[in-house]
Amino acid sequence: MANTEAALKDAMSSIDGALGVALVDYGSGMALGTLGGSPSFDLTVAAAGNTDVVRAKLRTMEMLGIQDSIEDILITLGSQYHLIRLLTGRGGNGLFLYLALDAQRANLAMARHQLKRIEKELEV
Repeated sequence: MANTEAALKDAMSSIDGALGVALVDYGSGMALGTLGGSPSFDLTVAAAGNTDVVRAKLRTMEMLGIQDSIEDILITLGSQYHLIRLLTGRGGNGLFLYLALDAQRANLAMARHQLKRIEKELEV
């Protein structure tokens, strides 16, 4: 089992095109850990903003009566992919992994596969 720091390092090193990764509590909007990013790409701001995305989708599912869980949410930009993966393992309730990728260098299918593996190994 990997702790937060090890999981974030694993994501940055094993996922081609990774620009930044964060573990986020969507109840509070706080990033519990971040790695990567840049002066022009603040992961704590991205974490807080993507909390709103997760909350909105959960609210919509509830209003529609959808009795299912979110595996991941993908946002595609012109030059980036943003992947949000809700944690389902023990201790992961209310948390998500957020991964920003360079669309030119990333393989989206492999990134999703790696993030799923990292989630399974993460111990919160």
